[in-house]
Amino acid sequence: MARIEVKTIFKHPVKGFTPQPCDRVALQEDFGMVGDRAFAFMFTDTGNPEPQTPWLPKQYLAVQNDWPDLAKLRCDYDEQRQELELCLNETLTVVASVATAEGRDRLSQFISDYLHTLTPSPAARHPQNTAVRLIGTATGETRYQDRDQGQISLVSQATLDDIAAKTGQPQLDPRRFRPNFVIDGLPPWGEFDWVGQQLDLGNATIQVTAPIGRCLNINVNPDNGDCDLPLLSQLPAHFGHAQTGVIATIVHGGTVQRGDALKS
Repeated sequence: MARIEVKTIFKHPVKGFTPQPCDRVALQEDFGMVGDRAFAFMFTDTGNPEPQTPWLPKQYLAVQNDWPDLAKLRCDYDEQRQELELCLNETLTVVASVATAEGRDRLSQFISDYLHTLTPSPAARHPQNTAVRLIGTATGETRYQDRDQGQISLVSQATLDDIAAKTGQPQLDPRRFRPNFVIDGLPPWGEFDWVGQQLDLGNATIQVTAPIGRCLNINVNPDNGDCDLPLLSQLPAHFGHAQTGVIATIVHGGTVQRGDALKS
C-alpha cells in the first residue's frame, strides 16, 4: 500500500488572495491552521474595519472569487517581522508592517487603488470598488475562513490529475482549489472516503467533516486572473458533482510539515 503523505502545504495569509507555500505549519484546536486567512481587506462601506474585526462573510471582503484579477498579486507574510508583502510587478509592490497604523494604511491604500483598476465578476457580492481597510491582527487571534468555524482543507493529487485528464489538461495547478494540504498516495477521489473519520496528520489529529462544494473560483488562472477553464461546469459533466477535496476540523493541535504521513 502506498504511503499517504503531505506533498504540498499552502497558507493563505490574506483571505481571498494568493497562497504562500510552506514547509511547516501549526494546527490549533477549534481554530485551524495558524496564520491561514489571518487577514482580510474589508470594504469600508460595509461596516467599521478594525484589526480585531471578527469573522465576516465574503460580501464584506475583497476576494478573488469576486475580483479575479486579485490573483495577479503575489502575497507573502513574514511572521517574524510581522510584514505583509503585496506584489503586482517590480514597480508595483508594497511591503509594510501589519503591527503599525502607518503600515496598515499603506497596505489598505495599495489594495484600494488596485481595485479601482479592476472589473468585478458578474456575480460579485460587492461589485462596488470602494475603499478597503486591512482587518486582522499580527498576533494570530483572527481568521477569515469560508465558514465561521475552525477548519482546514485537503485534496488528493490523484484527484487533481484525474480532473486534468478528463478535461483535457496536461495538469491542473492546485492553487485553483485553494487547499491547505495536497496529499500524495491516495487514489483519485479517495479523500471522500475519509468523511466522518479521525486521522493523524503530522502530530495533530483532524476530523474530516465533508466534501468541498466548488465555486467559480476554480475557473480562475491563479497566475493571471483569467477565467480560462470552465472547470465548474466540467466537474458535473464528467463526475456528476461539483465537489473536490474535503474539509476537516482540528481535534488535537500539532505541527505538520511536508512529507509527514497521514494515517487513520
